[in-house]
Amino acid sequence: MSKSYLSTLFGLENKVAVVIGGTGELCGSMAEGLANAGAETVLVGRNEEKATARLDKIDTAGGRAYFEKVDVTSKTSIDDLLSAVLKKSGRVDILINGAGINSPTPILEVQEDEFDDILNTNLKAVLFASQVFGKYMIDRGQGGSMINIGSMSGLIPLSRVFTYSASKAAVHNLSKNMAREWADQNIRVNTIVPGFFPAEQNKKVLTEERVASIMRHTPAKRFGEASELIGATLLLASEAGSFINGAEIVVDGGYASMTI
Repeated sequence: MSKSYLSTLFGLENKVAVVIGGTGELCGSMAEGLANAGAETVLVGRNEEKATARLDKIDTAGGRAYFEKVDVTSKTSIDDLLSAVLKKSGRVDILINGAGINSPTPILEVQEDEFDDILNTNLKAVLFASQVFGKYMIDRGQGGSMINIGSMSGLIPLSRVFTYSASKAAVHNLSKNMAREWADQNIRVNTIVPGFFPAEQNKKVLTEERVASIMRHTPAKRFGEASELIGATLLLASEAGSFINGAEIVVDGGYASMTI
């Protein structure tokens, strides 16, 4: 099998990818993968220090990327993001919606402000970005790929992440609705569903007892590495995934297959 064949299938030369949440551990690694596959990649988030470290890695590998600081819970800010990217890069072909926050608060103790913060970041931001970039892709008439980051807790009930689970279940549903709505515009909307990957947003719930429970339920007997999300990302972003739409690609070491 030649490298040119793989490049034709999975290569992203002359593509522009916007990665919302790209300053985080998981989406940052996905952004690296997109850049290494040839896409000019925009890291979107709030933490400029983390963005700089990720951009240095991409630059060292020969990729092209830059950072945009954005409040993803504001539609006006998302509009400004699109304008900035079009001014700098001229186009957008791929959008990843991966911003997310979490809390281990028990159901009876969840307060309105915490509920709103999580829903605004995990769900409303996905809707706003999808609206803004979806309309751009429709008006441009050349299609595109959107990848939303779901969660195992959005598919099956998991303890201690109740509001997060509700937000992610909604993201799964929203993704399927958008996939159906925009398929005739050649816009594909899919969801990557990570299993257990240590990241900033879940460190507070990964107690020793919980880790032991996760390992018992994961056939691979380990956590995922952020780089192990790159393969699914490239599949969904590239021509290799041209007929994949409305799918949920689970990357979990077998967690969802484990029963008794």
